[in-house]
Amino acid sequence: MSLNAAERRLCQIFGAAVMGHWERLRQLRQKLPPEEVNRGLREALLQVHLFAGVPRSVESWAVILEAGGAGAVETGELLEPDPAAGMALFTRIYASDSQAVRMMLERQHPLHAQWVLSHAYGQVLAREGLSARMREVLACVALALTGQERQLASHARGAVRCGATREELLEAVEAVHGLDEGGRLAAAEETIERYG
Repeated sequence: MSLNAAERRLCQIFGAAVMGHWERLRQLRQKLPPEEVNRGLREALLQVHLFAGVPRSVESWAVILEAGGAGAVETGELLEPDPAAGMALFTRIYASDSQAVRMMLERQHPLHAQWVLSHAYGQVLAREGLSARMREVLACVALALTGQERQLASHARGAVRCGATREELLEAVEAVHGLDEGGRLAAAEETIERYG
């Protein structure tokens, strides 16, 4: 399997937003075909704060809106996902390691664990409008660009569990090579080869 052109463009937009490459994000949005200004784009933008923080997310939306917008919000987008969907996705991504990951998060801080499970997975990643496969591909893009190797290994495995292939993950990383800071993507490709 291979990423299609629209998925590669979404990886580039997401990567530019995560890394704060505002001019590149503006250019990518301006070149985006009209049929790709859709819910998938909006869902990817809603996911930015999980990997880059709220300030960068706010700025990403501002750049996208200035460069032509993200399309009209549909009524269904305002619905909160079923909380059980977040736990199901978490379990799908981490598989037999789910309990150990939950315990690690609890040891870090109980409130942190609650935020990760209820917000990141329950309210963001489990939303409709973008497949679990594509959400995990985007997660791998962000983790590769930011040099988060341990989390990249986990999400590369999770992406495969959600239907992505190792080749697609490598294509996603290749699509964002122009955003690389500090040569992080070479190490990311090795991680994906090993764990994806």
